[in-house]
Parts: sequence; structure tokens; C-alpha cells
Amino acid sequence: MSAATDTDARATKYKRVLLKISGEALMGDQGYGLHPPTVERIAREVQSVHALGVEICMVIGGGNVFRGLQGSAQGMERTTADYMGMLATVMNALAMQSALEGLGVFTRVISAIPMDQVCEPYIRRRAVRHLEKKRVCIFAAGTGNPYFTTDTAATLRANEMSCEAIFKGTKVDGVYDKDPVKHADAVRYTEVSYDEVLQKHLGVMDASAIALARDNSLPIIVFSLDEPGGFRGILAGEGTYTKVGP
Repeated sequence: MSAATDTDARATKYKRVLLKISGEALMGDQGYGLHPPTVERIAREVQSVHALGVEICMVIGGGNVFRGLQGSAQGMERTTADYMGMLATVMNALAMQSALEGLGVFTRVISAIPMDQVCEPYIRRRAVRHLEKKRVCIFAAGTGNPYFTTDTAATLRANEMSCEAIFKGTKVDGVYDKDPVKHADAVRYTEVSYDEVLQKHLGVMDASAIALARDNSLPIIVFSLDEPGGFRGILAGEGTYTKVGP
């Protein structure tokens, strides 16, 4: 690590973080699939934080390709639908890897479902070593188990990797008491407790993910992924966001 990068890393509050984004974030203005300019824009956000010397993990949902719950609701057997959703996350992870490596950022896609020709299997100690070598690790295929969301997978991996925070990139700049798109009088929280998120059904992440974060005192930073420079700015102590914590 260069002296300049080392100084940047000391200036940031967190040294190792996990970025969780939805599959829908990769769609851009499309109704389905991947929008390459949007994928590249998010990759540049990650690159700018990586340049600070911060170690980065990522978990990307699969809702832009297939969502298990929707398939289940339409009559598909739930376990099969969930596995299809996991495969969708692998596709998104590979797209993000391609975009990051196009920007010169070394990246590893690590799947909870073994598929050796495509990506690495999940081995915790190996993944930690990748982070120590300043490679971005994209965790794909959720937890490898049906009935668990990518929110839960993100919280699980963040704990396993000893991340200091989860950054949840959304379309709004934090957590509100009600939907700010539908309600002009919605109020944004600066900080909110895990229990309050669960009691008020604030929709930050699903209940099992929030409970896992609470049990391990892992803060969740909710911010807008659509705001240019937002990810880097928050790590530098600037910007608008909500912190979910004890």
C-alpha cells in the first residue's frame, strides 16, 4: 500500500465494509436485466472507495433477473424458485466483477454453491486472505440455502469477514418513518435502533438479517446509491444516511 493510500485509509472511519445492493439497482431505467452503464457507474463508486485503502466485500441481489418469492407465489416450488434466485445473483456478481476489473480493481466472485468453472467456492479463510490482499470479494448465491434472502447472506458474510459495517445502497438517502416516494411528510431517521426497525417494520432488511446484525452489534448504514460519490463521501464522514445500530 502506498503512503498516500495508507493515509486515506486512516482517514476513513471503517477499514473493512460490506456493500449490499439489490439486483434492481443494476437495471437502470430498464424493467429487467442488466444496464451496463449503471453497472459501470456503481463499479466506479466501489473503485473510488477501494482507492482509499478500504477492504470491500459485496453482496448483490438477483431481483433484476429472478426473485424466488415471486416464482413461488406463481406456483413454483419454493426451494426450486430460491435456487433459481441464487443463480441470478451469480450472474450479477460476474457482471460486477467484469466492470471492476475493467477499472483495474482485482476482484473475486465467491459462490456459496460450488461452480468451479465460473467462480471460487466459499472458503472463509481464503476470502479473508483476498481482502487482506486488497481484492474486492463479491459473495454470490446467497447463503447457499433456500428460504434465506441476500440480506441475510450479506449480514452473515459481513460477520464472517469481520466487517465493521454493512453499507446498504438504496434509491433513497436513508431510512424513513414511511415511504418518502408516496408521502411528502415522511421523516428521515439519522439513527435508529435494530429493535425499532423490527417493531415499526421499517423495511431496511428482512427480520432475520436485522436480528443477526443486532446479535453481533454490526451497524448498517443506509444511503442512496443514486447519489454520485455517496459511498466514498459517507466513509469520509460526509453525506446523508441513516445508521441502524444498538
